[in-house]
Amino acid sequence: SGDVMSVAISPESNSTFISGACDTLAKLWDTRVDSPCVKTFAGHTSDINAIQFFPNGHLLGTGSDDASCRLFDIRSYSQLHSYSDTKLACGITSIAFSSSGKFLIGGYDDFNAYAWDVLKAKQVGSLVGHDNRVSCLGVSSDGMALCTGSWDSFLKIWA
Repeated sequence: SGDVMSVAISPESNSTFISGACDTLAKLWDTRVDSPCVKTFAGHTSDINAIQFFPNGHLLGTGSDDASCRLFDIRSYSQLHSYSDTKLACGITSIAFSSSGKFLIGGYDDFNAYAWDVLKAKQVGSLVGHDNRVSCLGVSSDGMALCTGSWDSFLKIWA
């Protein structure tokens, strides 16, 4: 019921996708069924700006204006982890998983990107260097590089 901010297609099926919206909800969709929204994931308290499938397709990650990223299990319909730090009190604009799934990287409104250990739910790194919010990011298919884009008009490659 809110503006949709992000969508991602399942790595397992072209008929399944996820969406994140300004109503604080992540939704799992399946175009093969009569009622295409098959599950709603709650937990955020503000807009979901970014959503991404975990590399194996069984989990989804979200990034929100509530200053948290979250990990949900699609099979059990449950939240597994929340990734936040009281020192990071700004919104998240974009997320990506490392190709192995060990790390979740978020682009933040404080001009930085932060890496989280997915299993331990601990921040393990920061990428500092932009002069405005990190608006997008992506991981190379071989997992050897990360690219961040910012409102400062620059792309940065982190390898």
